[in-house]
Amino acid sequence: MPGLLLLLGAGSSPAAWAQQQPATTFRNPLRAEGPDPWVARHGDYYYYTNTTGENITLWKSKTLSGVKEAPAAVVWTPPATGPNSTQLWAPELHLLDGKWYLYYTATDKANPGDNSRFVFVLENTAADPTTGQWVDKGKVNTQHSGLDGSVFELGGKRYFLYSAYVGPQSVLAIAPMQTPWTLLPGKEVIIARPTFDWEKGGGRQILEGPEFLTGRQGQLLVVYSASACWDDNYSLGMLSARKCADPLKPESWTKAPQPVFKPSSENGVWGTGHNCFTKSPDGREDWLVYHAKVAADGKCEGRSSRMQKFTWNPDGTPNFGAPVSLTQPQPKPSGE
Repeated sequence: MPGLLLLLGAGSSPAAWAQQQPATTFRNPLRAEGPDPWVARHGDYYYYTNTTGENITLWKSKTLSGVKEAPAAVVWTPPATGPNSTQLWAPELHLLDGKWYLYYTATDKANPGDNSRFVFVLENTAADPTTGQWVDKGKVNTQHSGLDGSVFELGGKRYFLYSAYVGPQSVLAIAPMQTPWTLLPGKEVIIARPTFDWEKGGGRQILEGPEFLTGRQGQLLVVYSASACWDDNYSLGMLSARKCADPLKPESWTKAPQPVFKPSSENGVWGTGHNCFTKSPDGREDWLVYHAKVAADGKCEGRSSRMQKFTWNPDGTPNFGAPVSLTQPQPKPSGE
């Protein structure tokens, strides 16, 4: 004990020393009000955002689990009128060609609804996206109205994914990009439609929130959210294509017959969906960031943002496991 006390310093005790150590675990949620979460990692920081409905807010944190304590920065407020004046949803932050871009969904306050809902883009040349000036680059020239735009790069080319309103349903569409805010005309294709019962919950037939992921064996994966946001069984589905397949060919994609991430009544987690992927600070771990709610109440309200580490199956596809209860401590991401 004398040797231990010498290490601790005069006036210290083992109990006091233990209380001063940083916690090695965390508990969800990241944000108590956090629908449609998104995380971008750049340099020494994580930049987090989620749907607020009224503006676009970014949270900057050196650690992933520290998002819940990070200060908020409102970086853009919509105009009072116009096509992107209300219902701001699902912002995504991407660093492309040395500039920051925010993709977000919005509609017209004078004529709100699915028919006037589109994806819009903001541009910022500042090194830190919580600073500088965001310039409105307008509406992405998609073939259909829609929501939940995302961007990925593959084989030196850039692609745009979104959820398109086609008929009574929402489908997944992809198009090559000409610039970070425009698509190559005439190249957009639909790669998935609602076909399973679990994609038709809440009285709607919806595929939304598509996110690209590269499998461990090089396969192309798109993880998406299925059913209406108010459906308690809102889940994640997955499309897969072989390595080197053409993502613009609908026949390249195969849909998993069951959700790859779904609610857990045992853990009190419902409405699991609208995800993104990120890495731990040391780059060794893969993390799933998503929203969920604690009540099976048939509502969109009450969605908090959460995260958990995921692993990989032998075939190179992700294994997300079951959604973790809010009461369950999890080890912090490696490197924090």
